[in-house]
Amino acid sequence: MHLPPNGFKAALRDNRVQIGLWLAMANGYAAEIAGHAGFDWLVVDGEHGPNDLRSILEQLQALATSPSEVVVRAPVGEKWMIKQLLDIGARTLLIPMVDSAEQAAELVQAVCYPPHGVRGMGAAIARASRFNTITDYAARASDEICLLVQAESRAAMADLERIAAVEGIDGIFIGPSDLAADMGFPGNLEAPEVQSAIEKGIATIRAAGKPAGILTFNEALNRHYMALGATFVAVGADVTEFSSALARLSRRYKEGSAAADGEPSTGY
Repeated sequence: MHLPPNGFKAALRDNRVQIGLWLAMANGYAAEIAGHAGFDWLVVDGEHGPNDLRSILEQLQALATSPSEVVVRAPVGEKWMIKQLLDIGARTLLIPMVDSAEQAAELVQAVCYPPHGVRGMGAAIARASRFNTITDYAARASDEICLLVQAESRAAMADLERIAAVEGIDGIFIGPSDLAADMGFPGNLEAPEVQSAIEKGIATIRAAGKPAGILTFNEALNRHYMALGATFVAVGADVTEFSSALARLSRRYKEGSAAADGEPSTGY
């Protein structure tokens, strides 16, 4: 059996814009629905979503036939955690709170097998190698593993040029909410100072020849960042879209009829 290509990694390398969605429901059924909604990439969130290794595995399995690439955000960039995520079949990782080039270089080591890294040699019994049916998995794994790091602090932005220069980093994702908070503007990522830092960050990442990414729930901002050169942009989250859709449905019937709101009447 051959190692399937990582289309998301190829798209970033080719500078093709990729539109993504955050998955925080920690549920395989909900993930499968999102997987057929047309997004290029989906983030299974292990940092703020209520996920553990088994729920992440469930979602990887649910999305196995999805055309969307699955990106797994680890809670932290610990080597043992990265090893487990890779072994269960995650091949695109997003690591939060990367503040320096040295930290980024350690993460590259964590996703590579010796002699180029320190990843443990256990994939023969793991889902990543299709349980050893991809016999050359260890030799070829790094070709399809995509490592994304999050810059979301003043320290990271100050060291962004060096982080972007680390070989083996496939993209840098700016975390606007944490960056805004670290800059003294919690909950206000539209503050001019924060926007200036984000715009400068995108320019720095792009000048280094690396793809830049970001997430906001503001369409105008997202389109602005894409115009500046951001190529992997997450535009929403399953929990917020689900909550908003249910609230709209409830309001239609509590505040007036569906027909009064111009909604078509359909049955099952």
